This record gives sequence, C-alpha cells and structure tokens, in this order.
Amino acid sequence: MRRLYRILFALHLFVGIGAVFGGLAAIINPFNPLGMPIEPLKNSPFSNYLIPGIILFTVLGIGNIVSALLFRYKLRLQGYISSIFSWALVIWIVVQCIMLNTVAFPHILYFIIGLVEAALSMAILFEQRLFPANIVLGFYKQVFNKHRSES
Repeated sequence: MRRLYRILFALHLFVGIGAVFGGLAAIINPFNPLGMPIEPLKNSPFSNYLIPGIILFTVLGIGNIVSALLFRYKLRLQGYISSIFSWALVIWIVVQCIMLNTVAFPHILYFIIGLVEAALSMAILFEQRLFPANIVLGFYKQVFNKHRSES
C-alpha cells in the first residue's frame, strides 16, 4: 500500500506543478500563453485564456499539489481528496477537447493519468473500507455467504 501512496503522490505532484505553470502562463498572458494562439477558442465561451487559466491554476494546480502533500499525513479521507482531483482532471481534459475541437497527445496522456489516479484512489477507499467500497464489499460478502451456504 505504501507504493500506492507514493505513486499517487508523484502523479498529483506532476499534474499540479504542470497545471500551476500552465495556469500562470494563461493568467499572465491570456491572449497568447506559451505561444498558444487564440483561434482554438472560437467554439468556446471564452474570448481569451484568462478564466481557463485561473481554473487550471487553482483547481488542477493548487488542488493537486495540496492533494499530493496531504499524502504525507495519510488522512482517512485521502482517498476522497485524491479522487476529487483525479476526476477534475478527467473532466477538464474532456471539456477542453470539446471546446478546442481537437485531441492531441497531451490530452490523451493527462486523461490516462486522471483515470489511473482515480483507480488508485478507489484502491485506497477499498483498503480503508470507505464508501462506496463498504457497500460493494458488503454486497460481495452477502452473495458469497449465500452461495456458500447453498453448496
């Protein structure tokens, strides 16, 4: 289980640092962050990258860094915290691909990272027997005991 925590720590830190820098670039220069032209936003509700940059910086950047740092304390709710920021990344990537009307390698990479984080977060919830793991394990136990008593 220690390895699981280390992997999640590294993934959240990687995503968080990248999102802080990307979000900061969009906040500082909302019309051409890191050389990104404004044209891809034509099908989105945004006229520049300021609002997406603020969201990227705060939610995905600061949120993932905080989630990574909280792994040091092994909080009982860490599985939930990690899961929230994992699914935030997945949703961010899907919405970004829809708004930009394109899919590039970084989108695929970060989508996969988000799904891996979510799966590992679920493993923590199962290990700690927290919701929804407690329901799934209780159902499994009930079905297994019923099947065993019929044999």
